[in-house]
Amino acid sequence: MSQLVTGDAVVLGLQPARLPSRALSVCIDLVLAWTLYVLLSLALLAVTASLDDAALAAVQVGLFLLVLVGVPVAVETLSQGRSVGKLLCGLRVVREDGGPVRFRHALVRGATGLVEIQMSFGVIACAASLVSARGRRLGDVFGGALVVRERVPAAQGAPVPPAPPGQAGSFDGLDLSRVPDGLWLAVRQYLTRAGQLDADVGRSMAGRLAADVAAWTGAPAPEGLPAPAYLAGVLAERQRREAQRAFGAGQFERAPGPDAVVAPASRAGGERDSAVRASAAPPVPEERDAGPGGGSATGFVPPA
Repeated sequence: MSQLVTGDAVVLGLQPARLPSRALSVCIDLVLAWTLYVLLSLALLAVTASLDDAALAAVQVGLFLLVLVGVPVAVETLSQGRSVGKLLCGLRVVREDGGPVRFRHALVRGATGLVEIQMSFGVIACAASLVSARGRRLGDVFGGALVVRERVPAAQGAPVPPAPPGQAGSFDGLDLSRVPDGLWLAVRQYLTRAGQLDADVGRSMAGRLAADVAAWTGAPAPEGLPAPAYLAGVLAERQRREAQRAFGAGQFERAPGPDAVVAPASRAGGERDSAVRASAAPPVPEERDAGPGGGSATGFVPPA
């Protein structure tokens, strides 16, 4: 990833396109442009057959500039830096500050490209791109533009390591509300990429992050606990609190009996409600109301 710094000291995470991908996109655009130029030339020859040689040459020059310069400039301006070849190759033309290109950027690139790409068969453009640290040709330098890659493979981040064994409950009393979000992000990024760092650099970074976290929480790290383990434990405690705040503390549990469910703990008192067990006895038949004389509704009267 290229570290492009704008005039406002903003670092842009852009990956400049290299010569092979740029050459492929230019070849695609040139094939399409020259195909269109040949087809229009054949059509104009049939229409302007009665003109003299000077007029015919003027028409050919105008058609050449219109198709091979004007059309690419218009396409690049309207599509904000994506011609057909760049779209197929996953490239885009942007300004040096990362913004979309305008008409003047596309015009300078198109006019310069006529000389360094088509008239010199790409020799000047290839030489300039190989010399430039960001693969820029002369049209990019004069126009203040840069060709970058749009389809960059996403980095596969490793999962955050769990809390160290035996230390899961050691961070319950820490005040984590004062730790800023930027520091949490730095801790998470370190833990997911610790295996990719140099051993000395990783230890130094873990020590600094652990000292910052301990300063914000107001409690020192446990004695003898390595800094990466301390960071993993503190981050796991924060995630546990966030999950508890989002989903609640109680969870339904299955009691040791058939169809018996234990209700979640009460948040106010913290006491667990009694288990509600479903009875396995057969249902009791409903008694009918007594009839006249104390008998049942069936007409049976007990002896006096």
